[in-house]
Amino acid sequence: MFPEYRELISKLKTEDLHFSKLFDQHNDLDQQIKNMESRLIAASEFEIEQLKKEKLRLKDELYALLRSRA
Repeated sequence: MFPEYRELISKLKTEDLHFSKLFDQHNDLDQQIKNMESRLIAASEFEIEQLKKEKLRLKDELYALLRSRA
């Protein structure tokens, strides 16, 4: 995610608790969605779509933070 900001992401993950928390939430959602789509976790299409929307919201917030710190 955001390869052009790789160095800044590494820095913010260690120096900015809010950024780190959002980043971890995004990654956790990503894994949960993958597990649901591969049927390792039972979920309806609606539940998966809701998680995808939340993941996208987090991604947008992370991107905004990265742009403001670049």
